[in-house]
Amino acid sequence: MTRVAIATCRGEDVDIDTPILLAAMERVGIPATMCIWDDPEVEWNNFDLTVIRSTWDYAPRRAEFLKWAKAIDRLHNPFELIEYSTDKHYLSDVQAQGDRIVPTAFCEVGESPQFPESDFVVKPCVGAGSIDAERYSPSQVKEAEGHVQRLHQAARDVMIQPYINSVDVVGERAVIFIDGRYSHAMTKGAMLNTTPDARDTLFRREQMSRAEVEPEALEAATGILATGGYSDLLYARVDLVHDGEGWALMELELVEPSLFLSFNLEAADNLARAIAKKIA
Repeated sequence: MTRVAIATCRGEDVDIDTPILLAAMERVGIPATMCIWDDPEVEWNNFDLTVIRSTWDYAPRRAEFLKWAKAIDRLHNPFELIEYSTDKHYLSDVQAQGDRIVPTAFCEVGESPQFPESDFVVKPCVGAGSIDAERYSPSQVKEAEGHVQRLHQAARDVMIQPYINSVDVVGERAVIFIDGRYSHAMTKGAMLNTTPDARDTLFRREQMSRAEVEPEALEAATGILATGGYSDLLYARVDLVHDGEGWALMELELVEPSLFLSFNLEAADNLARAIAKKIA
């Protein structure tokens, strides 16, 4: 019997999309089981396919996560992509390939940070959602330096980006692709306009809404995937912001992005069919 493992992390009701995807898998006639990625009891290679979905606790222990992923014979998205895109240094490659990104300065462990003269964001190069990310004003340099120091002490490289003010007005545009085709888009409201304790570990649901994707945003997202060779993935999410001149890449989510299936039930069926194709 064909079986699929859906990889998640520990916790109660981790992902609101979980029951939606499991139901869609049932409709295509393929049993799917939610499995915790770091559970030593799971025999991953007994499954016909493992699909990474909500492994959202991997960031502080990326090496362990990569070791787990490399040991799985049949994995999507594939290991090489997971290894590459779990570290946001990939933004430099995206820019070098000619696509627009939010201006990003990397501050490796041991280096001294340099901050913009306008509001800016400090976050780890390996991270999930808004965890360990914070917005600062030019008058908060000492606080920002402390943030960088704490991340460096945890052996985590840092990235520094100017805060894009349009996020407060129009939000980010999350452009979602399933089986290499555009599926739907979401507006992600500002995440860093409240205290860390008030944020959900993934997203504040009230900050999410369906969006009619702008043609320019869809063109930018499609182009970024094509340039990088990512046009035929099981799933991808391209997070864009408008910087006043055009759409720029904030993050390229190719490992475990929320696909917001609860906002588009048809997308769940499309994903289930795409998973079935990967098995065939």
